[in-house]
Amino acid sequence: MTDVAYKIVDAAEWRAAVAEGRYDGAPVDLADGYIHMSTQAQLAETARRHFAGRGDLLLLTVDLSGFGDDLIWEPSRGGDLFPHLYAPLPVAAVTASRAFSVTAEGEMAFENDR
Repeated sequence: MTDVAYKIVDAAEWRAAVAEGRYDGAPVDLADGYIHMSTQAQLAETARRHFAGRGDLLLLTVDLSGFGDDLIWEPSRGGDLFPHLYAPLPVAAVTASRAFSVTAEGEMAFENDR
């Protein structure tokens, strides 16, 4: 496993989370009971499947080292193990954020790459 994962969030949701000091999750996270994250290798497919055609997104880089038992690697797409956080995501665990959008075709387009 890795000590870094990625979370795609709506930029407005993240701004609200920063003000609170924690991110409780997107509607899908709240419905499933955990915060969905991806490894670097899983990221492009996650963006394509779940965020195609969306703008005003942020890609968060999350340091997983402090989550202990709240972080569980569970099988999902094709049996790949995905990092699932069964707790709010502390803003302090996010080491970087990068603005981007996902094209209608599912390609990630970062603002500084345009």
